[in-house]
Amino acid sequence: MENAPAPLLAQIAHWPTSAKHMLWACRALFHDIAKQAEVGTLDETLKWRQPSWRPVKPRTGSTLRMDWNPKFPDKLSLFVDCKTDLATRMQDIYPDLPVNDGQRHIAIALDAPLPEQAIAHLAEMTFTYHRAKRQNAP
Repeated sequence: MENAPAPLLAQIAHWPTSAKHMLWACRALFHDIAKQAEVGTLDETLKWRQPSWRPVKPRTGSTLRMDWNPKFPDKLSLFVDCKTDLATRMQDIYPDLPVNDGQRHIAIALDAPLPEQAIAHLAEMTFTYHRAKRQNAP
């Protein structure tokens, strides 16, 4: 909750406690991963009324968004850009995540421990997406 933007706080005000706790755990992880991956500061804002994180430095990484939906009260959804291969890669590496459509939507269960390794890996791949593509280009 520390230094969280007011729009983010307002958006999650109606979320259940379990979803808020998971968001705060993921948020801390996102900032830790950004620091470890040396992508710089993350822009923390709302995109499509969903909390989102993206490196401030241009052409470094992609956006990672998060949402809770009362239609699926036991899950917290994470969204990546559908023009990336991030969800497909996560599906291959972490097939046991509760939801992964292989395009943009990945979800984690609110009644289970945070799959920290999977979410940290997703954050690292997302926040370094463009940088990694340039480094791997022929």
